[in-house]
Amino acid sequence: MRKSTRLNDMMIFLNDKSYFNLKDIMQEYGISKSTAIRDIQSLEEIGMPIFSETGRNGRYGILKNRLLSPIIFTVDEMYALYFAMLTLNAYESTPFHLSIEKLKKKFETCLSDELIKTINKMEHTLSLEGTKHYNSSPLLKDILEMAVKDTVCCISYKKGEFVSEVQVQFFNISSSFGQWYVTGFNYDRQRVQVFRCDKIIDISESECYIPKPRQELLNRSTNIFKSENATDFEVQILDKGVDLFYKENYPSMELVKYDGQYKIKGFYNVGEERFIADYFLSYGKLIKSIYPEHLKKTCIETSKRIVPILR
Repeated sequence: MRKSTRLNDMMIFLNDKSYFNLKDIMQEYGISKSTAIRDIQSLEEIGMPIFSETGRNGRYGILKNRLLSPIIFTVDEMYALYFAMLTLNAYESTPFHLSIEKLKKKFETCLSDELIKTINKMEHTLSLEGTKHYNSSPLLKDILEMAVKDTVCCISYKKGEFVSEVQVQFFNISSSFGQWYVTGFNYDRQRVQVFRCDKIIDISESECYIPKPRQELLNRSTNIFKSENATDFEVQILDKGVDLFYKENYPSMELVKYDGQYKIKGFYNVGEERFIADYFLSYGKLIKSIYPEHLKKTCIETSKRIVPILR
C-alpha cells in the first residue's frame, strides 16, 4: 500500500479512537515500528491532533472537540461524490435543508481549475436520469429526526379533502421516482403503514404510547403491504414489457418467468384497484392477459374514459 493511501486510511481508522498504541498501527497495516512512528509524525504534520504519553505504559492520544482531520480522496472518488450530490436535484425536498447549488459551489472551491473544467464537461456529458416531482415535503427533516430517535409522534395526514391525526412511530424513509415515502407503525390501527411525506402537514412528539424496539418494527414490516382482504393479481406481458417493469414497479409486485412467459404477480389492498389498473394501462399492447376478471374490467372501464379525450 502506498504511503499516501495508507495515511488517508489511517486517519479514518484512528478518527473514533481516544487512545492507541504503536502495535495497533503495526498490526492493522503490517508495517514495522519505525515505519509506524514515521507515519504518526506525518499525520501530525497534516493536522491530526495527536499527542503522546511517555512512560512504561506510554501511548498516543487524539484530542477531541476538534475538526475532523482532512481526508484525501482520489480523483475518481471525488467524481463519485460530486455526481452523487447532483442526484439530489431530482427531489423537490431533501431531509437536509440545503441548497444543492450552494453545496456545489462549496465543493468546487476545493478543486483546481483544471478539475473544475473537467467535472463541468462531465456534467454536460453524463446524464443521470431522475423523475422530477414538484410535491414538496417541508417536514422531511423532522420526519427523519423522529425516525432516528425512535420517537412516537402525532401527525396530521391529508388524504384528499380530509385531514386525520395519526399516532405513529416511523422507522424507514424511502424514495421512488422522486417521491418520498415513510414507513411507520400506526398505533391507532395497530399495523405497519406507508405514508407519503408530502401529505404530512404537521408533526409533533407524542407521549400516548411507549416506543417499540426498532427490530420489532422491522420484523413486522415483512407483511407490511398486504392486508387480510387483499386481492392477488397476475398479468402476463410480452418480452418488451420487461423494461417497463424495471423502470417502474411497486413493492407489492414481482416479475416472474415461467415456461418462457413473463408475468407480473402481486396483490392490491381494498381501494387500490383503480391505482393498479392505471399502472397496467401504461403497458398498452404489451399486455397479453389480466387476472382477476374484476381488475380486467376496471382496466377496460378506465380505457373507455380515455378514448373520448383522444378523439
